[in-house]
Amino acid sequence: MLGKLSRRQRIKKGIRKHLSGSSERPRLSVFRSNKGIYAQVIDDLSGKTLVSASSLSKEFTAEGSKSDQSVAVGKLVAEKAIAAGIKEVVFDRNGYLYHGRIKSLAEGAREGGLIF
Repeated sequence: MLGKLSRRQRIKKGIRKHLSGSSERPRLSVFRSNKGIYAQVIDDLSGKTLVSASSLSKEFTAEGSKSDQSVAVGKLVAEKAIAAGIKEVVFDRNGYLYHGRIKSLAEGAREGGLIF
């Protein structure tokens, strides 16, 4: 029987086989922990993180439920990405189901102006 982490790693490997971020269209990667949610915009060709945001960072001020915080993190990462000149990204759900906090972050990023 597979544990949750090894199951997510297997799913993540299958997703990343088909998905890659370039300098024209970087990858928006999401990580979810019990306490917070993190988002990074990554250029896989150069191996660099271009923009990042999380619910535990100092510039983050939103309160409320974890889903509300996810929407705010999505808007924050979109705002930073647009300031860095990035409008289109590839969404990497990182092995998580597109549901709940992951979906909230994606919708917040779309509201913020990112296209994916």
